[in-house]
Amino acid sequence: MSVAELRARADGLRSGRTPFVQATVVRAERPTSAKAGDRALVLPDGTIEGFVGGSCAESTVRLHGLRLLRTGESTLLRITPDAAEPAATAEGLVTVGNPCLSGGTLEIFLEAMLPPTLVHVYGDAPVARALASVGAAVGYDVRAFSDSDTPIAPDTDAVVVASHGREEERVLAAALSAGVGYVALVASRRRGPAVLAALGVDDEQRARVHTPAGLDIGARTPQEVALSVLAEFVATRPARVHPEPAAPDPAAPDPAAPVLADAVAAGGVTAGGVTAGGVTAGGVTADAVDPVCGMTVAVVATSLAASHAGRTWYFCGPGCRQAFVDDPGRYLG
Repeated sequence: MSVAELRARADGLRSGRTPFVQATVVRAERPTSAKAGDRALVLPDGTIEGFVGGSCAESTVRLHGLRLLRTGESTLLRITPDAAEPAATAEGLVTVGNPCLSGGTLEIFLEAMLPPTLVHVYGDAPVARALASVGAAVGYDVRAFSDSDTPIAPDTDAVVVASHGREEERVLAAALSAGVGYVALVASRRRGPAVLAALGVDDEQRARVHTPAGLDIGARTPQEVALSVLAEFVATRPARVHPEPAAPDPAAPDPAAPVLADAVAAGGVTAGGVTAGGVTAGGVTADAVDPVCGMTVAVVATSLAASHAGRTWYFCGPGCRQAFVDDPGRYLG
């Protein structure tokens, strides 16, 4: 994949609000198949598009790239062939000793590219228009709409109703049903409770609606009201967690896509890791330890795997997998 194609692919992911990690080789010690400037994209399902090294280096990039999708951070990943090099993390740097690496040391910058905060604003009143302009200045993806039937995207972070009496209950109910974290109604202290009382939801759901919307900062103009609303959203929002893709179909013929229960039962697989996009069960993701080289690998549908004695084992590259298949007892004794 050329640089231009990779950039176009990244632009498409951004427009589709799909999170990804951009990996760029910034330093390569010979002999390496990768060179400075090579790059790839790590997608939420563990797929890697582009090139940043052979399969062993790619496995390490996948693992740490998926972890960054959960934190939204960026880091410099240093992969060395020195097996004695202990795994270490310093500020902005992660060092991994990969004994399977056939070449020299690689340094790869991993940058998490997460979609901006998504805010839906319903209405065409001055406050609604101000929310769009102020939100854009903050860097949010603000989408204004006046059709109450407009669907609410699953990754919406906030819904603000500023329509001054038009279809308020319908939009509020839809936002609550969608599980949006911040739901607000721009209304007076007298009218707001009346609107909430008319909502066909239980008291717990009703209490989730912020009205009057915004912090009490003495706002007077539409722009000041918009500022107070966004400030309240920032002050009350929970830690952001991106939705994980659905687990691979366990009935599929791909042997590398077992359900999490099988993976944990395999031994060498730990539940509760911090990667994103791996095989999931109730939001839990999994990493596995390669029984041949001891490297930690991400458990995703494309992971190299092999079954032995009713268990599934995962590998950093084809060399380790083949060594295990040839003589499992050597590594399980």
